[in-house]
Amino acid sequence: MTQLTISKGKVVYVTYSIKNAQDEFFEASDMPVPYIQGSDNGLIPKLEKELEGQTVGASVTMKLPPEDAFGPHLSELTFTDQLDNVPPEYRHIGAEAQFQNDSGENKTFVVSKIEGQQLTLDGNHPLAGQTVTFHVKVTDVREATDEELRTGHPADGLSSMQPPQTH
Repeated sequence: MTQLTISKGKVVYVTYSIKNAQDEFFEASDMPVPYIQGSDNGLIPKLEKELEGQTVGASVTMKLPPEDAFGPHLSELTFTDQLDNVPPEYRHIGAEAQFQNDSGENKTFVVSKIEGQQLTLDGNHPLAGQTVTFHVKVTDVREATDEELRTGHPADGLSSMQPPQTH
């Protein structure tokens, strides 16, 4: 049986790790995560391009600057308010709050800092503004079904290594 090569329209399964700018592990998955090569809902574009033409067993390590990974840290997505103005359930680091913009789109903000009586919410991806290192290993490649190609999503999951949505 011929081994499939990663190309547009193939479902690719990868294990991965992501290290932050301080070379500390940020996230990893030993369980294969699927994505569809060449879909709008796949991996970070430069990483996806690097995987093009690879086969099962290939390993790719890439160091990417913010503009090619999770984007710059946008100050307009960071808000500081008086602790008294924030409901008690959000008064801890890591608390998540959903907000909706005028277009009806939801955005998650995370409590990133509490200093004195000030609480900071941050809507940036935690790795925004950082140069990150990806290590990806290809564990399987298969043909996508017609339904998967139509939706742009593998039937058995969605990659978490996507860049943030910008609207």
